[in-house]
Amino acid sequence: MAKITLFWHRRDLRQHDNAGLAAALQSGYPVVPLFIYDREILDQLPSRRDARVTFIYNEVERLASQTDQAGGTYLAYYGRPAEVFAALLREHEVAAVYTNEDYEPYAAVRDAEVTELCRQHGAEFKALKDQVIFAKNEILTKSGAPPKNFSAYRDSWLGALRDEHLQPYPSTELFTSANLVPLPQAPARPTLESMGFEPYEQFVPAAELPTDDLVRNYHKTRDQPSLVNSSTRRSVHLRFGTLSVRQLMRQAKELNPKLLAELVWRDFFMMLLWHYPFTATESYNPRLRNVPYRNNEEEFRAWCEGRTGYPLVDAGMRELNETGYMPNRIRIAAAGFLVKHLLIDWRWGDRYFADKLLDYDMAQNVGNWQWMAGTGAVAAPWFRVYSPQSQQEKYDADLAYVKKWVPELGTAAYPTPIVDHPFARQRAIDSLRAAYQEAAT
Repeated sequence: MAKITLFWHRRDLRQHDNAGLAAALQSGYPVVPLFIYDREILDQLPSRRDARVTFIYNEVERLASQTDQAGGTYLAYYGRPAEVFAALLREHEVAAVYTNEDYEPYAAVRDAEVTELCRQHGAEFKALKDQVIFAKNEILTKSGAPPKNFSAYRDSWLGALRDEHLQPYPSTELFTSANLVPLPQAPARPTLESMGFEPYEQFVPAAELPTDDLVRNYHKTRDQPSLVNSSTRRSVHLRFGTLSVRQLMRQAKELNPKLLAELVWRDFFMMLLWHYPFTATESYNPRLRNVPYRNNEEEFRAWCEGRTGYPLVDAGMRELNETGYMPNRIRIAAAGFLVKHLLIDWRWGDRYFADKLLDYDMAQNVGNWQWMAGTGAVAAPWFRVYSPQSQQEKYDADLAYVKKWVPELGTAAYPTPIVDHPFARQRAIDSLRAAYQEAAT
């Protein structure tokens, strides 16, 4: 049997402007693209009715249809990557496995295992940079360490940026029958039902660039949660790679430096997670690893369900539970309330967001949760405690957002505040200060 190249789709569920796919299609061997519904991830989900799994499934089927139309075969499996590749490497003469880099801790372990399997079978494993512009060790301080100050990172990032970094890869042009191969005995792709999931869809904007007007006004609207188009809403597509980050960054670079800076945060948090993988489950700051969090389960449930008595927080949590989305400014208010007002471990909040957010991305969410908690490599001061009421007055003064999600506001049906703000603020400062000082002794 003639040798083939396998291209492994992961966080890049698109054919266009795909770095790894373009490289595979130029490998000199016919390409067979594939996707693995990873049981190491899917079996941990708390519900078999998950909109993200449905979204992934629909995108995989779209890619499969495109591949069939181009004269090739698209493989999809439900299993553990090492087991799937062990079988593929036995069944086929594989010259190389191409994919795009993934920077999460589990991905690093998984890829090392697959790399070793490839080596044992005489195949190369090649991972290319695709979901960020600069990664790993490309932006470092003079001492060779990753920057822990975002402003310094952003300035270095912008200084290193060249037009070629944002140019698209020719994967679409190369995706032809000349570079693909049909496999007559290909197994049937799994269905949602065969994997034990129920179809469940939530609204996701189209995988296309936002309008130029939206991008031009982004810095004016991004903190107005009541506006339908307050932000680009493309975070889901960046998370699953149905939109190329290079496309969005080119548009932002041309039209709005604030949006570009927000996109640079993605690179920054992914770089930090790559260098400090322990931060996925542990506070970066060693002096804040023993904060005496209260972790009151009843108060946590009230936060999850939007019953805290603070309208802006409750509105955000209810929107999250119903739609899988929450505006960025409201994420800040909700996260800050949990870790400071209720003194609940940031990891509890991160896990809840991981279960609910359509766009959940470990690097971004861990980075932002630790920022709010004051425990991260880059962090808001641990003694900063936002007032939910002040946040509401600043960003939703007319209550347009709040009333949409908390219609019983102002009636006896709405709960009184779960905690008094001045008391909670002082309690948080005292608790964090005590932990910080105790760790220093």
